Amino acid sequence: MKPLRIVVKLGTSVLTGGQDRLCRPRMVDLLRQIAALREAGHAVVLVSSGAVLAGWEQLGFPARKRTLAEKQLLAAVGQSQLMHLYAQMAEIYGIKVAQTLLTRDDFRDRRRYLNARTTFWGCLEKGVLPIVNENDVVAIEEIKVGDNDNLAAQVASLVEADLLLICTDCEGLFTADPRTHAEAELIPEVAQITDQIWALAGGVGSHRGTGGMQTKIQAAEIATRSGVAVRIVLGDAPDILLRAVQGEAVGTLFQPHAERLEARKRWILSETATASHLSVDAGAAKALLASGKSLLAAGVTAVSGSFSRGQTVRIFASDGREIARGLSRYDAADLSLIQGCRSDKIEAVLGYSHGAEVVHRDDLVVLGFGPGNITGQILD
Repeated sequence: MKPLRIVVKLGTSVLTGGQDRLCRPRMVDLLRQIAALREAGHAVVLVSSGAVLAGWEQLGFPARKRTLAEKQLLAAVGQSQLMHLYAQMAEIYGIKVAQTLLTRDDFRDRRRYLNARTTFWGCLEKGVLPIVNENDVVAIEEIKVGDNDNLAAQVASLVEADLLLICTDCEGLFTADPRTHAEAELIPEVAQITDQIWALAGGVGSHRGTGGMQTKIQAAEIATRSGVAVRIVLGDAPDILLRAVQGEAVGTLFQPHAERLEARKRWILSETATASHLSVDAGAAKALLASGKSLLAAGVTAVSGSFSRGQTVRIFASDGREIARGLSRYDAADLSLIQGCRSDKIEAVLGYSHGAEVVHRDDLVVLGFGPGNITGQILD
């Protein structure tokens, strides 16, 4: 078996074993498995939840207010405690660890994105285990990734992983909620994320974590688009990391798209771009999807959100389906002025021109039409 680059995501429910404190034996066992994977030649990045819970535990389990300020306080206390535990336990297996705290801006800004990638490459080259978490101490709503499932998917894309293992408190994706439907069956493999798959996602997870199956499907969608296979597995199953990497049919496997994106387009896709929304007419949609064309101002029918020149924008067809993402050559205010304009009229409207293309083909990732909201096949 050829060496793989693997991202392992450990949810709070996995780290606690269903209790309200970190389960040290569970953490030691997971690190034992990571050590075995590394000894087999695989490169591993660990995305770990648990900082807020560690802070709550460290402060003696005070009554929870669950405000942003309280979460930031608990994260500030707990992040160092969590890393201290990981460093101690990893030392048992001769592993050096590195703390890596990220926010959405680290994926949005091209320079910070490349710097983060360089840091990960350096850690893996030196045999250091990067341990990643969202920087909850400083993160506000506008810069939060939101949950560690999506963070893990973006990290998997960033490091060009072969496999993302999402370890949680259920065996994988089921045909119904197994907690309330005894007849529910495990879905062993998902070739494409459709409306039917989204319908199975359900709601949020346990009270100890911020995720649920819905965020795991979101993460699978991000990672598989970038060419990364994703497997959702039961985190406390014996030797689950080793069995999953060896190819055993455990959990639910989400197949990656056939071709990997080039590094620059991975960055474009990794930006969630929640603040941007361009609607295009049928002609522009056809030009993007079928003819390999750039997006011109004439095809834009509506602009919403706030974004600057060079930021990622989301492009939607007239029926509301997202069909592409790309780097805008105009900011939101100027694009609102030239939407629907012929290319030769842009300079007359703005007093300048950055070119006829709103989004050039070289800066575009086409998602294509699919049965779900954002489920199309990547065509680039």
